[in-house]
Amino acid sequence: METALETAVREVADWLRESRSTVVLTGAGISTESGIPDFRGPNGLWTKNPGAEKAATLQTYLADREVRVRAWRGRVEGGLWTDAEPNAGHLALAELEQKGKLDLLITQNIDSLHLKAGNSLERMVEIHGNLREFVCMGCGERGPIERVLERVRAGEDDPPCRRCGGILKSATISFGQNLVAEDYARSERAAARCELFLAIGTSLTVYPVAYLPEVALRNGARLVIINAQETPYDGLAHAIIREPIGQVLPRIVAAV
Repeated sequence: METALETAVREVADWLRESRSTVVLTGAGISTESGIPDFRGPNGLWTKNPGAEKAATLQTYLADREVRVRAWRGRVEGGLWTDAEPNAGHLALAELEQKGKLDLLITQNIDSLHLKAGNSLERMVEIHGNLREFVCMGCGERGPIERVLERVRAGEDDPPCRRCGGILKSATISFGQNLVAEDYARSERAAARCELFLAIGTSLTVYPVAYLPEVALRNGARLVIINAQETPYDGLAHAIIREPIGQVLPRIVAAV
C-alpha cells in the first residue's frame, strides 16, 4: 500500500504528463537547499531582522545614501551568493523543460540559479528581476553588475550613472517598485491558459504575483503546492506536498 506522499508524487507526475500547458511559480524556498536563506520562513532574513525588509524598499534606497553604500559594500563582500549552485530542485525543473512539459517558469528569485541549472530565458520570467545586472533609476541604462562592482572595489562607495549621474541599483524589483508590466502580463496570460499550475517554495503572500494561482484556478487549472509552510491557497489546492523540494521534485519529474 503506497504512502500519502507516494500517492501525491504519482498524481502530480500523471497531471504533468497529461497537461498540455504547465506553469511553474518558484519562490525563495527552492533556493534554501543551495544555502540561500528565504525571507519569511521561521529562520528567514526578514523574520529575524524586520529592519532589513524596510531597507529593501525603493523609497529608502533612493532617499538614504548610507543604505546604498551598505548595499554596494555588501555585494562586493559576497552578498550576491555568487558561489551558490543549483540544487536538485532547480535541476529537476530544467529537466522538466527539456522534456517539453514546461510552458513557463515564473520565478520570484533573483539568484539566477534556474538559469545556471539549464532553464532557458525564453521560457522564464524573472518577475522580481535579477542580480546579474544594474539599472539606472534616472535614465534606465542597464548592464552587467560587475561593471559597478569594479567601481566600488576601486573606491566609489555609491557609484552614480556615468550617462546621467542618476542612482544605480541592482536590476531587482524592490518593495514600492512596480513590476515590469510586460513580465507580469506574460505571466498572467500563461496562468490563464495553463492546465496545471505548480507553486514551489513560495509563501504566495507577495502581490501581485500571488494572484497568479487564482487566475489559473479561475480558468480551470489544477493547482499543486510544494512548500514547507502553509499558504493562503492550501484550501484550494488539488495537491499539497510539504517534503523538501530537492527530494520530492526530482522524484516527480523522473516519473513524467
